[in-house]
Amino acid sequence: MATPILVLNCGSSSVKYQVIDIDSEAVLASGLVEKIGLPEGSIIHRTGDQEYRVDEPIPDHTAALNLVIRAFAEYGPPLDDVVAVAHRTVHGGWLFNQTVVITPEVIRGMEDVSELAPLHNPAGLAGIRAAQQALPNVPHVAIFDTAFFASMPPEAYTYAIDRQVAEKYHLRKYGFHGTSHRYVSGKVAQFLGRDITSFNQIVCHLGNGASISAIQGGQPIDTSMGMTPLAGLVMGTRSGDVDPAVFAHLYNVAGMDTCATDNLLNKRSGLAGLADGTSDFRDLHAKIDAGDPQAQLAFDVYIHRLVFYLGAYMALLGHTDTITFTAGVGENDPTVRAAAIGRLTGCGVKIDPISNLIRSRDARVISAADSTALVLVVPTNEELAMAREAYRVIG
Repeated sequence: MATPILVLNCGSSSVKYQVIDIDSEAVLASGLVEKIGLPEGSIIHRTGDQEYRVDEPIPDHTAALNLVIRAFAEYGPPLDDVVAVAHRTVHGGWLFNQTVVITPEVIRGMEDVSELAPLHNPAGLAGIRAAQQALPNVPHVAIFDTAFFASMPPEAYTYAIDRQVAEKYHLRKYGFHGTSHRYVSGKVAQFLGRDITSFNQIVCHLGNGASISAIQGGQPIDTSMGMTPLAGLVMGTRSGDVDPAVFAHLYNVAGMDTCATDNLLNKRSGLAGLADGTSDFRDLHAKIDAGDPQAQLAFDVYIHRLVFYLGAYMALLGHTDTITFTAGVGENDPTVRAAAIGRLTGCGVKIDPISNLIRSRDARVISAADSTALVLVVPTNEELAMAREAYRVIG
């Protein structure tokens, strides 16, 4: 008998979902609702080897969740046996450092911390309310992207700004992609057959959003994202680290207010900002092969920042046993992996060029035999991690 959990990831204009049987860890169904609030919405629902699509206006998240429920009713599998709903929540802020069952008090707390993630948390809350209305008789669980990094040491999360201001407005490094970093670091230990407390890791979550973490004995000691997901590595459309005086400078010389600059750094920067709108590495490589100098510069900047963080985290850890690549770019782009690790040969870290080219959905070692640290590719599975967390909390 299956023990299904519905996993929801609600964005500002989309809802991704899966139903996972926690016993077999099989995906029973999955889907995507897009263009919420726009005139032409759609849902794609997959179950088994079948795919169904419905196009209709989706005015809000309540309508989106009703459409999801309808898709399950019409195309299956039925949601009658779902034992919990797991909600991805971007920011736990200063209130939430672990997975919790959602109560009215939790919702009020999530509203309080929404000031730290005004683009993400309100959409998540809308999805929670809509899902609770659609599925009122099962527990709903909030899984926070920031929770894994809540145990970082103070010297890692503290910003060197006026202490009273920082405390009043909760200004600190929180870190993100925590569900992925937790899952992948645990998977590395399982793959190697080692106790996670016995070795040091660096995990590179490289997707359209990108982050890197230093994990010592299973506990994170630093990560690249900060108070928001904007800091750190170069990303698809996000700048990553920039001098914070950019905000004042653009206001003074270009009349750009904070909203305009925030939009610039989040949506018109990163690879896309450097390479004339190209944020997908497949398209970027094609431009590089065609001799596009801006695409080449974008790639070089991306690798430079990644190597910068790799070196910094190797220094913080003192000894690094494994470096792992995960997420869309990390798992699928051997050129990125080779370029980054190729800059670490002076530290004794070396990649095996043949192993690096192998494509697989399985965890694998891609380092050379004489490398001082194992280099791995380990596919992430945030949805499965969320389902496990939800089941643990309700169990």
